[in-house]
Amino acid sequence: MGAVNAVGVWGTGRYVPERVRPNAEVAGTVGVTPEWIAERTGVRQRHVAADGQAASDLAAAAVRRALDSAGVTADRIGLLVCATSTPDELGPATACRVQALVGAAGAVALDVSAACSGWLFGTKVAHDWLRGADGPMLAVVVGVEAYSKFVDPADRATAVLFADGAAATVLGPVEPPGGLGGFRLGSDGTLADRVLIPAGGSRLPADGKTLAAGEHRIRMDGRFVSRFIREAFPRMLHETLRAHGLTVADLDHVITHQPNPVLLHRLAEESGLADRMTVVGDLVGNIGAASAPYALATAHAEGRLRPGDLILLTVFGAGMTWGSALLRWSGDHHPLGKERPS
Repeated sequence: MGAVNAVGVWGTGRYVPERVRPNAEVAGTVGVTPEWIAERTGVRQRHVAADGQAASDLAAAAVRRALDSAGVTADRIGLLVCATSTPDELGPATACRVQALVGAAGAVALDVSAACSGWLFGTKVAHDWLRGADGPMLAVVVGVEAYSKFVDPADRATAVLFADGAAATVLGPVEPPGGLGGFRLGSDGTLADRVLIPAGGSRLPADGKTLAAGEHRIRMDGRFVSRFIREAFPRMLHETLRAHGLTVADLDHVITHQPNPVLLHRLAEESGLADRMTVVGDLVGNIGAASAPYALATAHAEGRLRPGDLILLTVFGAGMTWGSALLRWSGDHHPLGKERPS
């Protein structure tokens, strides 16, 4: 095939577990009312993995749906990137578990750990890999979280927000001007303590003391995170527009991480994007690395993406990490289209 000029999205897929946890179920354990949760966060329900479901199970379901959307089979996958903060194990990579589950025997499988920014970071890895790949291969990037395994049900800052889910994108060559570009990624490790799971790694290995102290649960400075997002989103928006000579009016859609629907609606209104931002967090909560691809898959499934549409992708997460990119939606138009089954 030679070097690929442009890489875009061939298909999308999303998955949430069957069990739904409404606000009424969460409110009592954190000492608030269901109405308080809805008014403060915009989240109305979240999905919870079954006892036997791990992150790889959720991810594999989303990958299968993305492959169906793209009209391709797992043997076409040359690279499988899994973005997650809640891996099946500390090692091996959860991507290897997903690879086995979907039957992508020929894929290179690896994890990316950038918290809620992970899917876009992984997309950058896949984009660059495909541009230099030999042969007609595709890449899959899946974001997944099984946060319910790590949330303290009595912690108001996290229990009302975090949930379980997965979403995937199949990436491959597309005809210009379609495709991904304009990636801007960043991180500030001095802020790593603001959102984290303190124990279970090499700094605080699991033992009786860490378990008793609840240090295997997610801890988050909610006020700091809210301030961070309020600063990061408009900055990424304006930096991307300025770098490409665009205005807000040039954007057809905004796909972003879903930390808090109330906050997102406020940011969209302030930025003049109220009618163009896809918000899904009201129905699925904050599903971390899966949030942005879940919003993209939702817009795709609902028929809101048209060939030629310009999409702004923005993410932000623990670390602290952040990123943005542009995606020109290409629909079903790409060089290998004739190879797709009817």
